Amino acid sequence: MSLERFRKVYSHLLEAERELPIVIVNDERISWERAFKEIAGKIKLGKEIQKELERLDII
Repeated sequence: MSLERFRKVYSHLLEAERELPIVIVNDERISWERAFKEIAGKIKLGKEIQKELERLDII
């Protein structure tokens, strides 16, 4: 998955939905908003979030 694919899905969400948790990584709930920041920032946690979202077919 590319950042473009994530952005496409993210851009279609209502703002309120972006605050909702979508995945749990390292026993921590991750919202769409945080996932966006982590993935866009190319942070290690972002890679883990991206991998989990792909595994779950969310993106």
